[in-house]
Amino acid sequence: MASESSTVQRLFQTAKSYGKYLVHRYQKLHIYGKAFIWLIVFFYICTGIAVVVITPSRIAQFLYDKARSLATLKFGWLALAAAIICVSFPPLIGHTTLVSLCGFAYGMKGFLIASTASVAGSALAFTVLRFFFSDRIRQWAHHNEKWQALESVVRAKGLPLIILIRVSPLPPWVYSNSLFASIEAVSLWQFVVATLFIFPKLALHVFIGSRLAALSDGDQRSHMDTQTKLLNASLIVFGIALAAGASWSVYTLVHKHIRHLDGISPEVDELAAEALEDYDEEAPLLRSPVSR
Repeated sequence: MASESSTVQRLFQTAKSYGKYLVHRYQKLHIYGKAFIWLIVFFYICTGIAVVVITPSRIAQFLYDKARSLATLKFGWLALAAAIICVSFPPLIGHTTLVSLCGFAYGMKGFLIASTASVAGSALAFTVLRFFFSDRIRQWAHHNEKWQALESVVRAKGLPLIILIRVSPLPPWVYSNSLFASIEAVSLWQFVVATLFIFPKLALHVFIGSRLAALSDGDQRSHMDTQTKLLNASLIVFGIALAAGASWSVYTLVHKHIRHLDGISPEVDELAAEALEDYDEEAPLLRSPVSR
């Protein structure tokens, strides 16, 4: 009983700390950032109402039918791959949704589409952003102490640290692409190699999409017994929980690791960690140019 109480207390403290962190990040946002957050909340409320009114089964069947239509097109996979490449450029979003759609439309075969397009899209975004905004990057680094610390840490620790940052869920996919394009110490080959390490996460999202497809089709559901339906639903819930838990664990690990790097002063470590935490607010490739 004591161990269970201790576990519950730790979970409560973790949830409390995470809640404080989210409130702190929200308070630091610009008025437009806060407005965007509330717009997203409003969108999800409207989506929830629509799901209740239309009914989940009808929505799921509609999505399944459209996904199957896409899968039967000769170049349907190419359209899906092109969409993944497009959302690799800021400020577009939707990478995780499109990866899950690969599984929804093609089953686990969709992993080949998702992985190839993700590597191609991220490499293209890295190259384009680095080529067109190299002057802004240098100017930003010259005026930003945190960025100088992040540059020095990445330069000192190299590929292993780049991989750790890449597999972290924050910053999100599109901002992670622009983040690495902003760090001159990161070369294209290092970035591509680090991107390969997100394949397990991509495979998990493709798997979740494939299980959702099985439950979305009324014909397939009608041929499933209750045990099979529960198994599929359990796999989906487990997959989502695993993805969320792993993402948070990796994020926490990365930031703890950066704050305690061997051979780097604590002050530089802390500034580098803060640069990563505040990247979505201070992104050098997403802000107006620094005045000379």
